[in-house]
Amino acid sequence: MLKQFLQFKLSQKLSPQQIQLMKLIQLPTQEFEQRLKQELEENPALDSGKEEIVDEFDDFDNTQDDYNDNETIEADDINVDDYLSDDDIPDYKTSVNNYSSDDEEKTMPYAAGTSFTQHLINQLNTFTLGEEAYQIAEFLVGSVDDSGYIRRDLEDIVDDLAFTQSVYTDSSTVNNILKIVHQLDPAGVGARNLQECLSIQLHRKEKTPEIELAIRIIDETFDQFTKKHYKKLIAKFNINEEQLRDAIHEIERLNPKPGGSYAGNNRMVEHVVPDFAIKIVDGELELTLNGRNAPELHVSREYSNMMKGYKESKEKSKAQKDAVQFIKQKLDAAKWFIEAIRQRQQTLFVTMSAIMHYQKEYFLTGDERKLRPMILKDIADEIDMDVSTVSRVANSKYVDTPYGTKLIKEFFSESMTNDKGEEVSTREIKKILETVVENENKKKPLTDEALAKILKEKGYPIARRTVAKYREQLDLPVARLRKKI
Repeated sequence: MLKQFLQFKLSQKLSPQQIQLMKLIQLPTQEFEQRLKQELEENPALDSGKEEIVDEFDDFDNTQDDYNDNETIEADDINVDDYLSDDDIPDYKTSVNNYSSDDEEKTMPYAAGTSFTQHLINQLNTFTLGEEAYQIAEFLVGSVDDSGYIRRDLEDIVDDLAFTQSVYTDSSTVNNILKIVHQLDPAGVGARNLQECLSIQLHRKEKTPEIELAIRIIDETFDQFTKKHYKKLIAKFNINEEQLRDAIHEIERLNPKPGGSYAGNNRMVEHVVPDFAIKIVDGELELTLNGRNAPELHVSREYSNMMKGYKESKEKSKAQKDAVQFIKQKLDAAKWFIEAIRQRQQTLFVTMSAIMHYQKEYFLTGDERKLRPMILKDIADEIDMDVSTVSRVANSKYVDTPYGTKLIKEFFSESMTNDKGEEVSTREIKKILETVVENENKKKPLTDEALAKILKEKGYPIARRTVAKYREQLDLPVARLRKKI
């Protein structure tokens, strides 16, 4: 039996404007510029740059209904005057661009040159090789990664040569040609592992007692060397500490990533563009937003003239009605995008300003030990925004400070209580731990237990396992691997 009844339900839905704003907020400066360029290409109603004539469109009314791409709009129902009014000047018209005419424009040029692979092939062409041998050598060169290693098994390379190059060979032949690749520069290129890479470089050097000992250490006792079992090495090769120190010094001078040393490779490096800049002016902090985050946008005047033409037309054809529907959609999208950018600028500035004042002592001194414990909720409560909004700002944005360019999320840290009952940042403890390790006696490095004892004496009672966790986060090896002779 069918029945009718009423049901009340509360729900929250994000409008298209809100979704667009959240996506824009999380973009760093370079990606934001790409998104802006994309919008300018896709929406002809949106223009960039300064507008010579005052725009006749009023600011976007946020009280309008949510935009619906599937909504059918009747041209006769559109109030053209709403798009032609000039009551107020929009906020984005009065915004100041942070770039001034006398600012020095700094750009990062990219050097053109030969790729790493082509550099190796050019060297390969100096060898006298048969057709099949050259194909194999060229394939091996193509298998070299950015670090200079060939990380694939020879059996897999043999199979690929058969399937892709119609070259039928065996592992022994490929291994012999690989030795030719090992003769290319930079030394160590084409190695299959670190041991082989170091060995190739050592065999290229002039044979001295130190080099010969280093070759034996790498070729015969590589595992013991990596674990720094120096006493075993001294006993095996019947040498003293000074001889071992000289050999290790030669090994430390080698390049573990020969591919990275080739300056002519064309690998694209993503350069960090700070979204904010903090300066100290007369003892006070000054925050500025990167001018590239504040573009000058306005609605196209050409579209304004189209709307005027439609209004003045006495007879409206079907083509004109279709055109005005298209124009309204593009105008709405343009206004929404401009408003979203304005809100993005405001959100970024307010969030970073709150972080700057929260960590004022750090920004004034640059001493990481003065970083206060700070979590996302602290800033969210301060600016009355959602934690997710603060997270979007912090996770992908950089700030230029007097002490270098920093990732904003690095200023956030948990807290712990010291022996005086005061809350201190875990960043402060890590900095002290790093300093203690840096100043330790490398012949007898401190164990995690000894480090925990020292930190306790300094007023930070933390467990040994916590010290181990912080040490790993700082990329500090265990005591045995920090040992030097």
